[in-house]
Amino acid sequence: MITTRTPVADLSDHEGSSALRRHLEHLSGHAGAQLLRALGVKGDETELRSASDEFRGHCLALTLLGSYLTDACNGDIRRREEVSARLAHDLRQGAHARKVMESYESWLGEGAELAILRMLGLFDRPADEQTFGALLKSPAIAGLTESLTDLHPTEWQTILAKLRRARLLAPEDPHNPRQLDTHPLVREYFGEQLRSQQTEAWKECNRRLHHYYRTLAPQLPNSFREMEPLFSAVICGCNAGLYREALHDVYIPRIQRGDASFAANILGARSALLSALVHFFERGRWGSLAQTAAAGQSLTAEDQLFILMQAGMYLAATRGMAASEAQICYDRAESLCQSLNRPLLLYAALMGQFRFSNNGDRVSASLQIAKRIYALAQQQNEPALMIGACTALTIAHYQLGDFETSAQYVKRGLDIWRSGGAQSAPEEVDVPAGACLYYDALLMWHSGETASAQATIEEAISQAKELNDMHGLAVALLIAAILAQAEGKPAEADRLASNLIELSTRQNFAQWRATGVMLRGWARSVLDNTTDGIACIEQGIRDFRVTGAVLGLPYYLALKAEALHLADRTPEALKAIIEAEALAERIEQRSVFSLLHRLRGVFLTAMDAEETKIEASLCAAIRTAKEQKSVSLEKRAEATYAEYHRQKASGSAGRGIRLPLW
Repeated sequence: MITTRTPVADLSDHEGSSALRRHLEHLSGHAGAQLLRALGVKGDETELRSASDEFRGHCLALTLLGSYLTDACNGDIRRREEVSARLAHDLRQGAHARKVMESYESWLGEGAELAILRMLGLFDRPADEQTFGALLKSPAIAGLTESLTDLHPTEWQTILAKLRRARLLAPEDPHNPRQLDTHPLVREYFGEQLRSQQTEAWKECNRRLHHYYRTLAPQLPNSFREMEPLFSAVICGCNAGLYREALHDVYIPRIQRGDASFAANILGARSALLSALVHFFERGRWGSLAQTAAAGQSLTAEDQLFILMQAGMYLAATRGMAASEAQICYDRAESLCQSLNRPLLLYAALMGQFRFSNNGDRVSASLQIAKRIYALAQQQNEPALMIGACTALTIAHYQLGDFETSAQYVKRGLDIWRSGGAQSAPEEVDVPAGACLYYDALLMWHSGETASAQATIEEAISQAKELNDMHGLAVALLIAAILAQAEGKPAEADRLASNLIELSTRQNFAQWRATGVMLRGWARSVLDNTTDGIACIEQGIRDFRVTGAVLGLPYYLALKAEALHLADRTPEALKAIIEAEALAERIEQRSVFSLLHRLRGVFLTAMDAEETKIEASLCAAIRTAKEQKSVSLEKRAEATYAEYHRQKASGSAGRGIRLPLW
């Protein structure tokens, strides 16, 4: 059982089936009165219910109020006005609990109890007494731990018991008896006090924790569990202003193991990496690197560039190719690359900008960036850069529907790769040669070479697994599922999409997880012909939009349209196609034009629309496929057109013509 104040995204697919959600409402007046009585508060029922209502049934607020009145006011419910009168109209989340904590703060006074509560705010999880010991050792931290240094164990336990009785500290966990924990709102309230009001003490606490966590982990951890203290060491080091130390003593050599990107590629810990990296930025604002007054701890321009490239790479991988935070990092990195004369990193920064533009802007804009990358690669005469540049041009021309030019660039990229000697840059989200293989498979399908397309995408999957390129593997699985869908193989598409969802969930690839959900929804709509598949596609589209990406959305709307048509909801299917056509035109994703024209014709036929409209749609599909030199799309459009005329000639019009989707 999980209790949480925010939804758990990984369980969204299972809600209503294997995962049940129960919303816990605030306490009623009667229940609130019972809670106060159980805590030792005295008074008549009306007063107790009024108190519950004044605190809006907020469970933590009432718990703290009850303990406070018992401790400080002899349990007299009438003394609650000392707290409730200050609430006024403060409607912020947790405001009632904060007001009670303010009262407790005044009652406790400066001393050991408040010091412990403030130090608990340094942690985002239970802290054991050994960790606390790193904070309490001599010399004392000025203004914070003087009253706690060299305490006798009995005195320490007495203080903890007092805080537990006040419900400001969680009851002792019998399975972890030496751990200290508290409610998140308590942690937040007192932790913010320490950070904002006792800045030097807060920094010293973080400095001590930084050094403590560094010793807690093996020198080179081999699992996420072993690695976790090092992430905490980086975070605490940054909070203490020890940026260079956190970067060069912990993050680079021990977490990432230099260029090996161990935590990302081997452990798949990209989210944890981002949680650490964000502390190198001012107040978590990506692109604004933090400054420090600590001697010798300022980040050099090279350090800043490294951090920006790391952040951009992992933001793009986890939040999606169109993540604005990644774009901010890559834009800032570009100027640093220019000033430091780092052409190889400039290439990586431009590739990041290309991915952002290609996924969230007009394709013609991303083509211009691809040309810049190609010019840089020619200037540097580096094989790996040239493969990446060819990949970018391949992708841009493909989406523009220029399959012939796209094929020329993909061939050049693969020729360079197969000749050997090209090493991918560690700053890249995935291996450029892998992207060449994905698009080579798609282009083979367009040329009618379906068997070769299948062999090529299988090679891409194998290569990604061999290189442990999890992001590349996710994209390869996506393309494989798209090819299965294009061939009308729902069982195969379902298998591949399920693998993609599982991988993307484990690696936290938000964009690719959404695409997997949509493809699996399509497959199940075809296999089961139920509304569950449609709901799956719609959820995937919502999740996809959240990433900021628009490239590919016209295709996914086409999947939704097919599923709606199979469920005898053809008018809705036609509406989805109209939306897809408008979006594809706006972002210049011409690669889907023939597909959308053909589906429009299929749906218009099923709705017994005017013959001229049907003819116009089907002819546009054939004409577009011919112009783009897509053999497969041309054959499919011509077959659909021929079937339309065959059924029409056989007199099927009166009974309604039903054309195949594939």
